[in-house]
Amino acid sequence: MIRIGILGDIGSGKSYVASNFGYPVFDADLEVSKLYRKNKKIYKKLKKKLPEHISSFPVKKNEITKAILSNKINLKKIIIIVHLEIRKALKIFLKNNKNKKAVILDIPLLLENKINKKKDILVFVDSKKSDIEKKIKKRVNFNRKLFNKFKKIQYSSKYKKKRSHFVIKNNFTKKSVKVGINYILNKIL
Repeated sequence: MIRIGILGDIGSGKSYVASNFGYPVFDADLEVSKLYRKNKKIYKKLKKKLPEHISSFPVKKNEITKAILSNKINLKKIIIIVHLEIRKALKIFLKNNKNKKAVILDIPLLLENKINKKKDILVFVDSKKSDIEKKIKKRVNFNRKLFNKFKKIQYSSKYKKKRSHFVIKNNFTKKSVKVGINYILNKIL
């Protein structure tokens, strides 16, 4: 099975690109929101580490946001708790899809948290800064301060692009993405 890791800036269209490969996608953001909604163990751990922010189960996204914005150490605490569970979910996903030709890893901190393997094919989603700005400002509950905190813990685009085997130009049209995906799949399969 070929593991394809999707890299790029926040708002560059990583999830959109991942969903267009036609192979099973491990969506870490979706998994995190499931953890907040369904996993009491995560709630208890977060409540213990951030008692002044986490009030009840299911964990509310606005409480997580307030915790992150109130203290820079809180983001690290949350990542430590959540990423352990994300790694477990990833293991299950990989086991369930072991007979597939390829799987797509849509994990925002793939490199930063050393989740990638040496053999993984890394694909960088390259989008214009102006397009990204327009796109993220349209997001419901967009918070500039939170966005900046997440940017600080990520490797630079330049570094991620350099580490990647392929680059997909995403100008937010289906055609540009499909052309890039077809090129990659023809090269690796």
